[in-house]
Amino acid sequence: MDHPDDLVISKAKSLAFVFRRQGDHLAFLLITLLLLSVYSNVFYPTTIYYVLWFGVMMVITHQVLVWLVFRLQLGWALLSRWFQDAALIIWTTLFIPFLIARVAFVVILARLSRDTLPGPTSLYYVIALILLIPALYTMYSVFKYFGFLRAAGGDHFKQAYRAMPRVKKGAFRWSSNAMYLFGFLLLWSIALVHQSAIALVFVLFQHLYIWVHYYTVEKPNMKLIYEDDSMHEKTSQN
Repeated sequence: MDHPDDLVISKAKSLAFVFRRQGDHLAFLLITLLLLSVYSNVFYPTTIYYVLWFGVMMVITHQVLVWLVFRLQLGWALLSRWFQDAALIIWTTLFIPFLIARVAFVVILARLSRDTLPGPTSLYYVIALILLIPALYTMYSVFKYFGFLRAAGGDHFKQAYRAMPRVKKGAFRWSSNAMYLFGFLLLWSIALVHQSAIALVFVLFQHLYIWVHYYTVEKPNMKLIYEDDSMHEKTSQN
């Protein structure tokens, strides 16, 4: 079992790191929410309008939660101190419903607003199928080569995940960030197969926002985790 103190990275133990790049995160949200507000007003006060905004708030809640948990875990190992070795399982249990909700809201929105895109249905079916193939292969690759606990942020909770080599099999041969690049194509395929314009807008928001998460949260975290571990390894060898 990892002791919480062993998980803490000293450079992350500051409010400056907790809020690193969160100005960019906030700027994206303010601009995007303004644009979504203008776009969605045409649907007010229908069910479509409320489903869209519940979905948007759910996605924001998910990513803000991930930001806070990951940053507090790196700097103070907060969840590990509270829940000891069960911290990662508890976090993953909280994480999974948000993943399911991301898909569920796209499905509900697409079914409520189907056939709102012009053009032949067969064309959308073909495009949806093309996008679905790499998305499903990525999911298979995550479970077979990467592991779901690792994908949920395992390296923020356990040293064993930090010591693992980079995955370069399956979809990860094409991109080290296959989950964001290809995995989200599942959402695009759902919106397209229903020919739903507003579902496509919601999916675009989700896909852009996950890349904002990568650049404002995940990338700085990864740099700190693996830079710190590599320095620790060199010190141990000396």
